[in-house]
Amino acid sequence: MPIRKSGDHYTHQMHGAQFHSYVAPSRGSRQLCAWRTELESGTEGAPHTVSHEEVFLVLQGSPAITLDGQRTELSVGDVVLVPESATVQLDNPGDSAASLWVTTSVGLTAVTADGGTVTPPWTC
Repeated sequence: MPIRKSGDHYTHQMHGAQFHSYVAPSRGSRQLCAWRTELESGTEGAPHTVSHEEVFLVLQGSPAITLDGQRTELSVGDVVLVPESATVQLDNPGDSAASLWVTTSVGLTAVTADGGTVTPPWTC
């Protein structure tokens, strides 16, 4: 069914963050993936280079994003377009949790700083 209720998601954890997957091929999507990312205060993400564009929408908190070496503090309502082949790191230096909605296309992979390739399970 194309409608997902609030609790109708799969949760994955990686690099100190939680990823709540709502839209992915395993959920019936052919082209898109969408999830909510939650970062506890003090979370430092891992830099990675993405194979597809991503769009981040800040829902809660004050996360920071480093995009191709440029760090930007974000606020609720801010939107970030992460270009294909960009290196991105998402942190939460704030005192409270942060939450973001993320959308991308099917097939996203990421290359980590040590050269490893990751296919995020919340996109499958």
